[in-house]
Amino acid sequence: MIKIGIIMDPIATIKPHKDTSFALLLAAQQRGYEIYYIPFDSLALHHNEVQGSIYPAQVQDQNDSWYHLESPADKPLATLDAIFMRKDPPFNQEYIYATYLLELVEAQGTLVINKPQSLRDANEKLFTAWFPQFTPPTLVTRRADLIRKFIEDKQDVILKPLDGMGGASIFRVTATDPNRSVIIETLTQHGQTSIMAQTYLPAIQAGDKRILIINGQVASHVLARIPAQGETRGNLAAGGHGVVQPLQDEDRQIATAIAPELIKRGLYFVGLDVIGNKVTEINVTSPTCLREIEAATGLCLTNDLFDFIEQSCSNKSVIIKQ
Repeated sequence: MIKIGIIMDPIATIKPHKDTSFALLLAAQQRGYEIYYIPFDSLALHHNEVQGSIYPAQVQDQNDSWYHLESPADKPLATLDAIFMRKDPPFNQEYIYATYLLELVEAQGTLVINKPQSLRDANEKLFTAWFPQFTPPTLVTRRADLIRKFIEDKQDVILKPLDGMGGASIFRVTATDPNRSVIIETLTQHGQTSIMAQTYLPAIQAGDKRILIINGQVASHVLARIPAQGETRGNLAAGGHGVVQPLQDEDRQIATAIAPELIKRGLYFVGLDVIGNKVTEINVTSPTCLREIEAATGLCLTNDLFDFIEQSCSNKSVIIKQ
């Protein structure tokens, strides 16, 4: 029997009806796997052995009592066959340390999704630079003069931090905005922190489309996140509302072109953010929207992913299939 763990934010605080990590646990349990919950802050390195507080778990698809945890055991993570790394941003130094530890676990034969090295390498904002043919004009810098010039040249831009999520600290700034300088100072911490500037895309009013790529396969439907009235952010956490739509041909072409690079890097569960026909982010740490798409379509989008996990475990002779 496959033993699969998940490193995530506190399971007690999630919203089960929309939480993708919870959907993965449900799917794994339905396949007969043993599932384990691992708090992010329980990871520890003892000599060359990575340990964590591993809680045997059961889950149920309901909103008032969605999980049960048995008593934990502090034991090596390499005793598990596979681990989902689903800790939400911020992408800080503690997160980087965790990826180093998970690389050791990976080297001992446990499949980690997504690949720890690639979680470090593929910053969700900066990774878009590997696909410039699909991205809007973009600047990444801590220099206020370059940011001001970018705003003057493009006239209408989005400024955002490189380590955030859920639409936090995202600003739309125009060339005539009287708060332009203070926004730049605040986001860059007076020139100490690099940020991203991108040309504002009016197509955001039709939705910021979340396109899931699972084990290199592009999902057939997307969640378009529509900004609330008077907002420029489509993020659900920022008040946007989601509409599930069939994948359009142009979006399929974009995602299909990016997918091989994701597989090459061991990024098996990824969410593209596409506005109009431009990729603005490539989410690799804990992409969401799976539950909304599956609820609206009746599809099980994770079948390919779990088939891959079973094949990988079988090839390594870690388990004997029952």
